Amino acid sequence: MPDKFAATWVSHSSMSDYLHCPRAYYLKNVYKDPKTSSKIQIMSPALALGQAVHETLEALSVLRVEERFSTPLPERFAKNWEKISGKKGGFFDEQTERKYRRRGEEMIARVFNHPGPIKRKAVKIIDDLPHFWLSEQDEIILCGKIDWLEYLADEDAVHIIDFKTGKSKESDDSMQLPIYHLLVSRCQGREVAKASYWYLETDNDLTEKELPDLQKAEKDIMDVARKIKLARQLKKFDCPEGAGGCRDCIPFESVLKGDAEFVGKDGFGRDMYILPFTKVEQGTTEGSESIIL
Repeated sequence: MPDKFAATWVSHSSMSDYLHCPRAYYLKNVYKDPKTSSKIQIMSPALALGQAVHETLEALSVLRVEERFSTPLPERFAKNWEKISGKKGGFFDEQTERKYRRRGEEMIARVFNHPGPIKRKAVKIIDDLPHFWLSEQDEIILCGKIDWLEYLADEDAVHIIDFKTGKSKESDDSMQLPIYHLLVSRCQGREVAKASYWYLETDNDLTEKELPDLQKAEKDIMDVARKIKLARQLKKFDCPEGAGGCRDCIPFESVLKGDAEFVGKDGFGRDMYILPFTKVEQGTTEGSESIIL
């Protein structure tokens, strides 16, 4: 078996980065600051909001059903918000932070009042970062974290659920569901029966989506993964809009130019930076085992 540490790792987020702009992909997923030997991340209010809501809800999946609401959800959310309050979350003024925090509190209240799958059994893949060899020959690994896997006892199957905290709907041509369907199918033993998005900003109920065909999903994912591997081998990461850059790579170029403010390390050891609000908005886009809890 090839060395997994030398392999090319791909995920939904990294493939999405590459498809939008190879230069942005490079700056987010490959480049390391020569002074710190760390990758870089730009924090924005939208990203901070998503992080706080996701951490609050995803933490429940490791608890048994009867324990999930023993600590009130607003209390859990408040603790997670502390991690990204102020400049750490890209907030330059209290008014903006209050607006985003209120949105998060409303999402958490929606889940509390309409818990749906949160009050039912869940499957938790034990591996911290589920992954598998997409191709040993090409030395490519597919990885990613799933927000929630509901356990469907009648079918002994799983239901993929992805929490959405943005205002826009996921596009029909998104690679997210194909990637998640393939990842969940390979990283735990139960069949995937269905998949849904939960738009927490607006909807009390889930939006079920048609399950992608696994064969087609694997082919499409491999096509993009091979392009990423080739780009890394050739060290060729060109912005599709030329030397002037695009909305995806310009904010990261600003970090390299020294126009950003360093605010600390994130949970993955990346150097976190913030940019003036207008610049951030320009570049913001919205074999494992498992247990049943």
